[in-house]
This record gives sequence, structure tokens and C-alpha cells, in this order.
Amino acid sequence: MSDGVRFRPIEEDDEPLLRRIYASTRADEMAAVPWSEAEKAAFVSGQFDAQHKYYQEIFPSAEFSIVEKDGEPIGRLYIDRREDEHRLIDIALLPEWRGKGVGSELMRGVLDEAREAGKLVRIHVEQNNPAMRLYKRLGFEEIEDQGVYRLMEWRP
Repeated sequence: MSDGVRFRPIEEDDEPLLRRIYASTRADEMAAVPWSEAEKAAFVSGQFDAQHKYYQEIFPSAEFSIVEKDGEPIGRLYIDRREDEHRLIDIALLPEWRGKGVGSELMRGVLDEAREAGKLVRIHVEQNNPAMRLYKRLGFEEIEDQGVYRLMEWRP
């Protein structure tokens, strides 16, 4: 990682930050619905709660990290290092950090680690996620169409 980029485990006190990161990933979707701001906020909050609980239950051995740059939280990276693969559960940056190469750098770090371990990397990606272009550029291939999601795989 470049100078100043570090990871630390999520903590209970990070919940407002994690909610903000999650909400930022749903902003475009929420802009398209004719709900009040309060209805949108309640929906996104409920979706965050469900996702957070699901990730914690389904991936009990995963590493749930806050990404920091120069001590400032800028995103989250959730990864489950399995015996046969590294499953990238979630990667998300705050909007002001998107499009600046940070996501590419984080992904290259994940891929370098997997390459050294001789493991593939898999991630579920929403079909309309702008990051799909990044994953394809990095060599991920779609291996399964799961409706809204595509299971993508990278091999060392």
C-alpha cells in the first residue's frame, strides 16, 4: 500500500462511519426513488443493519477492516481468507476517495496477497456497479450470473 494507507479492525464506535460508507454506495439508487429523505434514510439504515448482521454471521472468520489514509477513515474492506480462495466480501470507499486510484491500489494489494498464497479471489458484484469496469481491468472474469449479482473470479 502507498504511504499513509493502513487497515484496522472495525470497532463498535465505527458504526456511524460504516453507515455513512454504506449509504454512499446506495446514493444513486436512492436518488431515483420518489421517497422523502426520511423514508430513504430509514430504508438505507434497515438495509445496512441487515447486511452488517448477515456479513458477521455468514463470515465469522473474515477480517472486517476500516481503510485509513493518513489516519483518516476513507472506506471499508471485508475479506474472508479461506483455504481455497480469498473471498472479497465488500470493498467501498467514501465518495471523495473514489476515482483517485485508491480502489485500484487496494485491489492490487488483495490480488498480490492472493498470488503469493496461490489462491484465487472471488467477489459478488452488482451488475450495475461502476466498479465492475475495474474488476474486469484487473483480470476478473464472470463465472456465474446470479440475477442482480455476478460472481467474479480472478486467478493468479
